[in-house]
Amino acid sequence: MDSSTTSQANPAGASAPEGAGQMSIRTRDVDLFYGDFQALFGVSVDIKPNIITSLIGPSGCGKTTLLRSFNRINERYGNVTTRGTIEILGKNIYDADVSLPELRKSVGMVFQRPNPLPISIYENIIFGLRSHTPKPELGRRGDLDDIVESALREVQLWEVTKNRLKDRATTLTLEQQQKLCIARLLPLKPQVILMDEPCSALDADGIERVEELISELRERFTIVMVTHNMGQAKRASDECIYMYLGKIIEHAPTAELFLNPREEQTAMYIEGRYG
Repeated sequence: MDSSTTSQANPAGASAPEGAGQMSIRTRDVDLFYGDFQALFGVSVDIKPNIITSLIGPSGCGKTTLLRSFNRINERYGNVTTRGTIEILGKNIYDADVSLPELRKSVGMVFQRPNPLPISIYENIIFGLRSHTPKPELGRRGDLDDIVESALREVQLWEVTKNRLKDRATTLTLEQQQKLCIARLLPLKPQVILMDEPCSALDADGIERVEELISELRERFTIVMVTHNMGQAKRASDECIYMYLGKIIEHAPTAELFLNPREEQTAMYIEGRYG
């Protein structure tokens, strides 16, 4: 499979097949190369819906590469080759009929540092809709107003922004900016949200509030999060995947992985003996 394959269908439109265990994400034997460098080795994993799954492991172990494979955003870097299968709700995202824009609507991404667009708070929320929706189908201003309010309420930003929707999003605090970046995904109705160290730029209070928000969102979305913060992994995730040198070493419920890891490599990492 060459990662340059593109297409024209919504990959998340299919339900999980019979016997798939209703997994949101399923990978089988995934190898990924940046040019001649192999970053992932035979990765096979099942990720359940409506929970928070954390990817943990030392720097350079493949966490972010795996995360970015789920919406094929790795391909933006060029010279990327992927082998194996990655299924989102039962659909292989490398099938010939898969549209990258539709895939990235269904599998949203929140980055390490908040990246609001340098436009108004209001326009940030509807930017994705404007980009993905034909103008005749976009709806009236009142409809857009309702969409903006709903998204901001869902991330607990409405009360602090309702009187300043025309202000630039970059005037918000870092915590508010990260919440806005999450809110920006919601009008597109994703089914999976990927988060690459979403709290790393925040102070302790901001981390606590964003973690609370992420916990609430799992009722509606499958959330996969990369974190270097072991405390955060324990607090905020239901399951953890420990990676090392591009391989999955252990995948278990969070409490089980931290209290009774099966693999010595996992135990060494969570005890701080390396990483």
